[in-house]
Amino acid sequence: MSALFAYPKQAEFGRVLPKNKIYEHSGANTRLKDLFVEQVEQIVWRYKLAPETINLAAKPGVPEIQIFAIQLKTPELHHDVLRCIDGAVQFPIIFELTHGQGAEARTKMVAAHKRPSEADAASWVCSEYFESDWMPETAARAPLPLALDLGGLYEQLLHRLVPIAPRTQEPLRDLVARTEAVMTKAKEVAKAEARLAKEKQFNRKVEINATLRQLKTALEKLSR
Repeated sequence: MSALFAYPKQAEFGRVLPKNKIYEHSGANTRLKDLFVEQVEQIVWRYKLAPETINLAAKPGVPEIQIFAIQLKTPELHHDVLRCIDGAVQFPIIFELTHGQGAEARTKMVAAHKRPSEADAASWVCSEYFESDWMPETAARAPLPLALDLGGLYEQLLHRLVPIAPRTQEPLRDLVARTEAVMTKAKEVAKAEARLAKEKQFNRKVEINATLRQLKTALEKLSR
């Protein structure tokens, strides 16, 4: 299933967002400003999915969904840049990243699960970022999934990006938490494998191997 969508014409917004306005609003440090300068060519607020533009009712936590298109200077974008933009805009955002020009241009979708904080309703909480594979910019776009409201639409858009399948009746929030746990565990497995490859002592190799087996078992359980 494609993660690229054909957004309705009536939802088009098309406003260029100055990079300096975003990092000024977020109080970005020098490192973050440098990332914007080095990696981001342009940010366009491309679409606004809202009750008045796509005729779906707002839901608590999902009053609107914004689609931001980011033209990149580099093939990779540090997630801190996305986190800064998410921090400056008080709505859920789906990002479309594009790199390259003409026939070489590639696009991918990236988003975090963004929701109001339970501790402070004025603040928003973002999960880790999930992303699709790179696709040709000219790839076919799917129609928006059918949904009863903006909350349901947001869930379906995120489901296209979360890399593991949901369990039966698993709420999105639980799926996101489990996916984050899978990502953490996968990093632990990679570290253990790297340690095993470097280790020369047989006894230490046996210990690391036992740890690695436990980590892989835990990862497999989380992934199912």
